[in-house]
Amino acid sequence: RYVDAIVIRAMKHSTLLELAEYANVPVINGLTNLSHPCQLMADIMTFEEHRGSISGKVVAWSGDANNVARSWIHAAVRFGFELRLACPASLSPELELMQWAETEGGTIILTDDARGAVTAADCVVTDTWSSMGTAPDANRLSLLTPFRVNSELMSLAKTDALFMHCLPAHRGKEVTKSVIDGQHSVVWDGAENRLHAQ
Repeated sequence: RYVDAIVIRAMKHSTLLELAEYANVPVINGLTNLSHPCQLMADIMTFEEHRGSISGKVVAWSGDANNVARSWIHAAVRFGFELRLACPASLSPELELMQWAETEGGTIILTDDARGAVTAADCVVTDTWSSMGTAPDANRLSLLTPFRVNSELMSLAKTDALFMHCLPAHRGKEVTKSVIDGQHSVVWDGAENRLHAQ
């Protein structure tokens, strides 16, 4: 009762839902293991600052279907852009989410081919391979290595494609230094836009 709104970052999505159930003020999802909508608001803002409307564009995700990837699926449906998700089969989005996106008219392409997903994309996105309490292990790293965003992969996107990462990044794992510190990267603009979007 001391506040006008609450922003919560929670490991479990159920914690967010429980707080929202009992709060008498708006509760905003600052991040959960299920989704990260505040990040996507900043990412869409960043894209549109650099390239205009994201509607009708192509965004390629390379990595596992984590909380940020789920929010990219939500955003693709709501903002009308094509999302190509390149994920290992065992780390792909849950069927219910994909069915929801299809029912809502979203254009979501799921593949295990990072090169195909990135080809002619307007934006390439990845995230850390061990976020939200996921412990890194040799099998997981082996599955995700073909999805690393390096200069060769980035070169398949449009020549003016943007690169995004919600940070913190592990250079040499999910993304190489040449990409995250290169000409396509807008990661610091995206980080700043978290302030403005939220």
